[in-house]
Amino acid sequence: QVQLVESGGGLVQAGGSLRLSCAASGSFLSINAMGWYRQAPGKQRELVARITSGNSTNYPDSVKGRFTISRDNAKNTVYLQMNSLKPEDTAVYYCNALITTRGRQYGYWGQGTQVTVSS
Repeated sequence: QVQLVESGGGLVQAGGSLRLSCAASGSFLSINAMGWYRQAPGKQRELVARITSGNSTNYPDSVKGRFTISRDNAKNTVYLQMNSLKPEDTAVYYCNALITTRGRQYGYWGQGTQVTVSS
């Protein structure tokens, strides 16, 4: 059973910073691409940052220059450093990972962590 467990969300004032973590556990062969998504009330889930197994990254324009995704393969963990936070960054943030297990690649989601940015 593969699990993704997120931590690091919370309440912060506009202009502040937060760091999210997501650790994968269980039995698997490898972790391929990993990413962070967010979903605000009444809106669709959207990609925030993505990192490949080769450490290539991509971000939407809305967070480029403010958010940084990184990974520690030895710890099976992906991080999201969020700086210069804005009220519009308020959402539930979800970790996603493509993991090879039982001979196939599957997508897994974390349970989500709330990020609230006050103005």
